Amino acid sequence: MMKLHKLLKFKKDLKKRIGRGIGSGLGKTAGRGTKGQKARGKIPVGFSGSGLPLFKKLPLKRGYGNKRNFEKKAVLNLSDLSVFKTKTIIDIEELINAKLISKKDVKKGVKILGNGDLLSALTIRLPVSNLARKKIESKGGKVLDV
Repeated sequence: MMKLHKLLKFKKDLKKRIGRGIGSGLGKTAGRGTKGQKARGKIPVGFSGSGLPLFKKLPLKRGYGNKRNFEKKAVLNLSDLSVFKTKTIIDIEELINAKLISKKDVKKGVKILGNGDLLSALTIRLPVSNLARKKIESKGGKVLDV
């Protein structure tokens, strides 16, 4: 036989009774403070006083935050390529093997700039600046378009 005092107890959370006077526990102003627009009526979520609403201001700010997330290409100079022997074909794999770039740099991209001097004739399969192209070809190397 089941007895009432042995039943499992469960507590039902009662909803706060707002706006039912001082005895309700939230006082006479129902937790809204005193006076003002927010104390009296319902206001839309995006309401921002008498000024221009936030959603209308946002198109003016377009593109503002992109600079933070922008990742620059990995840059190498011709002087960095002096590690390689003559007539070597240089591509991304060769640069990773020589530890001049990391595998993370491959996603960003790699570019070779013309700072420094090239010691030997190399064949390059990477994006290259105009000055670097001239220096490579003057040493007898080749630049293959990627």
